[in-house]
Amino acid sequence: PIFANISASEATHSAAMKALIDRYQLVDPLAGLAEGTFKTPAFQALFDALVATSRVSLVDALKVGVEIEELDIRDINAQMAHIDNADILLVYSNLVSASANHLRAFMAVLTKNGGTYVPKYITQAEFDAIINAK
Repeated sequence: PIFANISASEATHSAAMKALIDRYQLVDPLAGLAEGTFKTPAFQALFDALVATSRVSLVDALKVGVEIEELDIRDINAQMAHIDNADILLVYSNLVSASANHLRAFMAVLTKNGGTYVPKYITQAEFDAIINAK
């Protein structure tokens, strides 16, 4: 159920980003691309690797979920540092909060299934603060 719930949430997040793209007449970087296809070789390789890892086992799929949320938090926070538009900052702030919720959810299920995770993209202190937030 965790994958279905978070997938539905991610669809809402994508819609929020698409609304910003449309409102500010920006170029949609995914326009014209098939699902699971990306313009940059590095992003495509990351996607392909994460998909392959997620197919190994439930624990591996949960670890991939945590990793994706960790990446989202890092990347969105980095972008927020360069934005002064209130609309975009609000959406980004909501996305970071949602990613933190998803990270906690994935970690709870991962732990229940005997898995562990070491952060790769944010510091251990940042990771622990997210996990321990209520």
